[in-house]
Amino acid sequence: MSALFRGGWLRLYAALYLVFLYLPILLLPIFAFNSSTVIAFPLSNFTTEWFAQLVEVEALHAAVLTSVRIAMITAAVSTLLGICAARAAARYRFPGKGGIMGLIMLPLVLPEIIVAVSLLVVFLQLGLQLSSLTVILGHVLICTPFSIAILNSAFQSLDVSLEEAAIDLGENSWGVFRLIVLPLVMPGIISSLLIAFTISMDEFIIAFFLSGSDATLPVYLWGQLRFPQRLPVVMALGTILVSLSILLLILAEWARRRGVRKRGGAETGGFL
Repeated sequence: MSALFRGGWLRLYAALYLVFLYLPILLLPIFAFNSSTVIAFPLSNFTTEWFAQLVEVEALHAAVLTSVRIAMITAAVSTLLGICAARAAARYRFPGKGGIMGLIMLPLVLPEIIVAVSLLVVFLQLGLQLSSLTVILGHVLICTPFSIAILNSAFQSLDVSLEEAAIDLGENSWGVFRLIVLPLVMPGIISSLLIAFTISMDEFIIAFFLSGSDATLPVYLWGQLRFPQRLPVVMALGTILVSLSILLLILAEWARRRGVRKRGGAETGGFL
């Protein structure tokens, strides 16, 4: 009875926590389809006007293109670095392995404001002009640990005997990696690309400090919050971004689970 009682309280706590966490997000589409420019209840009439206005804002289009370009490059570079680090951590032993991997994963626990200010100081000291390049460097720093976390499980679950058998049959190391290892971890790679892309698209603090004149989409949205009459348009855009982010995360988790099943592993939860 005591365990059942504790389980009931735990489920209640989880439900309240989820409501607290996601209720503000659920309010986005409600006000995005509201005809009033005042973000408050009671609601006015249903409208799609704010979504139509998104097509007419050229500054928004430039911000979206900048964010997509940065996110694509960040996802590719972070995943490539994640493949190298996860492969080394899972397959090889070398001095200081634990400390090196700990330093690589450190951005996961560091406050982003500290990372952003530190990178800003370093880039200014090096004479780098703030631009999309500096944002990409900052995003790669914070996205690489996520890629490693995803790919590490993919590489660790590989059967080493498959590689040894291929080498015994005369294949070289690069051929083993390309023909055997890479196809087996491909779902993890796809998951890493989607996660890194989503994180880069949504990231604000580092982009705010390092973007310069190349404003990303989150930075552009922050600037629009100073104008109350533009808030409904921001709500409409936020609704689209949340929907796309959820879709990408679902695809990433699907790719990760498909990889686990493909390698014959047991599903024990999920990265998400």
